[in-house]
Amino acid sequence: MLHGLAAYFETPEDLLDAVPKVRAAGYRYLEAYTPFPVEGLVDALGTRDERIPWIAFTLGALGAIGGFALQAWVQVAAYPLNIGGKPLLAWPAYIPITFELTILSITLGLFVTLLALNGLPLSYHPVTRTRGYRRALVDRFVLVVEARDPRFELSETRRFLEELGAAVEEVRD
Repeated sequence: MLHGLAAYFETPEDLLDAVPKVRAAGYRYLEAYTPFPVEGLVDALGTRDERIPWIAFTLGALGAIGGFALQAWVQVAAYPLNIGGKPLLAWPAYIPITFELTILSITLGLFVTLLALNGLPLSYHPVTRTRGYRRALVDRFVLVVEARDPRFELSETRRFLEELGAAVEEVRD
């Protein structure tokens, strides 16, 4: 089964020049593989996920509310103890645990969320079986146009990528 086409570029500048042209041609399901981080590539691909900060904020708010509510419930309703004449709902004493539960819920929640959003753990990916993938780990820059893209048509997409100066290889499952 065809997964897509892999286009191999010699330099990161060639890849960065090609990505906007591919996006302008209407392709949206793109992946890039590089031997090192290429500045501007994420923005060029348009894959930046703006949901992450909001998810982190929501997880933190839930952790803070949960931590404070648990302490208040235990101190006021479940096991009320009058310690030194202080009020039962002595909220300043709850701040350290509330803070720690906020950070813990953000950390663990984002870990699980990012695994789910990235489809991990992933035991196999068809791009890793292509002949040129190993060079992408060393000195080549790869742009994969996935076959699920509505604009994808095998011969037309291959010709378009070759016009951009890339060596093209089919990626099969």
